[in-house]
Amino acid sequence: MGCGRVGASLAGALQRIGHEVSIIDRDEAAFLRLDPDFTGPRVVGMGFDRDVLVEAGIEKAEAFAAVSSGDNSNIIAARVARETFGVEKVVARIYDAKRAAVYERLGIPTVATVPWATDRFLHNLLRDDPTTKWRDPSGSVAVVLLDCHDGWIGKKLSVLEDATRSRAAFVIRFGSGLLPDKRTVIQAGDEIYVAAVSGTVAEALALAGNPPPADQ
Repeated sequence: MGCGRVGASLAGALQRIGHEVSIIDRDEAAFLRLDPDFTGPRVVGMGFDRDVLVEAGIEKAEAFAAVSSGDNSNIIAARVARETFGVEKVVARIYDAKRAAVYERLGIPTVATVPWATDRFLHNLLRDDPTTKWRDPSGSVAVVLLDCHDGWIGKKLSVLEDATRSRAAFVIRFGSGLLPDKRTVIQAGDEIYVAAVSGTVAEALALAGNPPPADQ
């Protein structure tokens, strides 16, 4: 719910890693922020309205993110998604830190700010474990350990970099660290650490966990 900068970014990222996504906004013009290749349903209406949620497919949803510009709307929508429709993974964007703390205690994860929000929403919707090993003081770049699908074994590391929009920082192989180059090929057991721009970290993790594209 919400097709501002975070909502549009989140919807595009989820679709790129293989999920079916519906997006809700009360302003139809907001959908212009979506990537041109976004193919999911676009529903005009209030995201806490039950009929609107049903039209968007809430009854089959595995996760729901409330990222509109209003704290009240986000919390109401998040509670309706969880308490009325039984959606297990629900995340709400809250600007008021005190209110956010209250809803965190109620079991509804809350996040804020655009680049951090995209990463944290994806982590809360898709993953349970923290994977960021280092982040620069500005929060712009993070180093993460990729959990790669076995299908990447035998592929050049540069192919993984291109697919995940990240840069390999180093690889731990047989207990020793190495600095990869353009000829490095991924081997079984490799621990691959990559640097990624904040806002693309969770997407990189999810893409690495999927098989390589058929043409690569």
